[in-house]
Amino acid sequence: MKYISTRGDRTERGFCDILLEGLAPDGGLYLPVAYPKVDDATLTRWRGLSYAELAFEVLSLYIDDIPADDLRRLVSKTYTAEVFGSEAIVPVRKLGESGLWIEALSNGPTLAFKDMAMQLLGNLFEYELGRRGEELNILGATSGDTGSAAEYAMRGKQGVRVFMLSPNGRMSPFQQAQMFSLQDANIHNIAVEGVFDDAQDIVKAVSNDLAFKRKYKIGTVNSINWARLLAQVVYYFAGYFQVTSKNTEQVSFTVPSGNFGNVCAGHVARMMGLPVKHLVVATNENDVLDEFFRTGSYRVRQGAETHETSSPSMDISKASNFERFVYDLLGRDGERTRHLFHTEISRAGAFTLTGAESGRIGSFGFQSGRSTHVDRLNTIRSTYERFGSLVDTHTADGVKVALERVEAGVPMIVLETALPAKFAETIREAVGVEPERPAGLGDIESLPKRFTVMQPDTDLVKAFVARHCD
Repeated sequence: MKYISTRGDRTERGFCDILLEGLAPDGGLYLPVAYPKVDDATLTRWRGLSYAELAFEVLSLYIDDIPADDLRRLVSKTYTAEVFGSEAIVPVRKLGESGLWIEALSNGPTLAFKDMAMQLLGNLFEYELGRRGEELNILGATSGDTGSAAEYAMRGKQGVRVFMLSPNGRMSPFQQAQMFSLQDANIHNIAVEGVFDDAQDIVKAVSNDLAFKRKYKIGTVNSINWARLLAQVVYYFAGYFQVTSKNTEQVSFTVPSGNFGNVCAGHVARMMGLPVKHLVVATNENDVLDEFFRTGSYRVRQGAETHETSSPSMDISKASNFERFVYDLLGRDGERTRHLFHTEISRAGAFTLTGAESGRIGSFGFQSGRSTHVDRLNTIRSTYERFGSLVDTHTADGVKVALERVEAGVPMIVLETALPAKFAETIREAVGVEPERPAGLGDIESLPKRFTVMQPDTDLVKAFVARHCD
């Protein structure tokens, strides 16, 4: 399997090359030259596999430059009950007779779905760097959960340093403590005076400086990294197998989304042939994606327009993974994709699809909806009272929108993106109870913290990285 850029660079690269790269040299995102297809016989063979076995089967369709025995070992090392709390890894639970199921993706070390891919990415990085005898400096941006998942996956890994940017003061206290309390020498936290999109812009700017990127061996763990998105494809198949008994059944998924990476993995699974009827994008008040799916217009918000909400990991107004879907929507026209995401976004901060282009959206199964703080409180409360299930604020956004879109006879799987303990203040506001914390995390906010506050300036970040690498 080879990979090309969404912006027209047709140079074919192997998986291990793009694993360590992040953005393509032309600023685009990597995608496979074609999605491998799974047929009914394949789905039948995969049904009943353990999660690690299923992950190996899916990943091996996309990775041919890691020997099969090594890939199987890396996957088996990653997806264990000891790390993820159960043999199922991503167990599902039914919400009464609502037609909704919750797929638990948040039982890893940092209590968020990002662990599902990041734990594998850490092992892949260490393996490939060891093969090459090289080092990698990971530069990432987080709105809350990516940072801690990346740092916990990379801490102590040979040949890897992490430089993680986050919006200063805009994460929950628990999220901040998870990241900033780490004292590992290879972990560096930078709190940017701005919003998540400012941090993400810096990461992209550094990645687009090819000379700096090559000199300091800069890689990424954000979902612009194809390897991370690929790992997420697996749990769509796992969820499907748990709520269906035969391959002719369809399901829909609702995905709380800000950066479009999680739901983009669902798009890939659907393109492969998984029987997905709808992919429902659930946003919070930062509704750039909901606006697109309603109108065909994609309008990036500025920092002043980005709301600070009680589902902070979705406080994003520039969805960096969205380009992958649009590339497919446009029939894989790299020139048109580049025009929209480079020329139009740079010039006007927005673009609008043509009528014909907008007309194709429905054929990809996408729907969308929006949730607010009041909606979150009501959904957390009603889900707790009706079903005895406590959900976090982001999953509540998903449940609210899923209830509006569920169809009779089609199971609706809501992806649980974090555990309630990470957002205790809103949980207390909604239901008056303190969410349970896993053992060892009871007083995490009181631990000593190590981080650097910095203005949102690319040159300052470059200087920080260089200072800690030279």
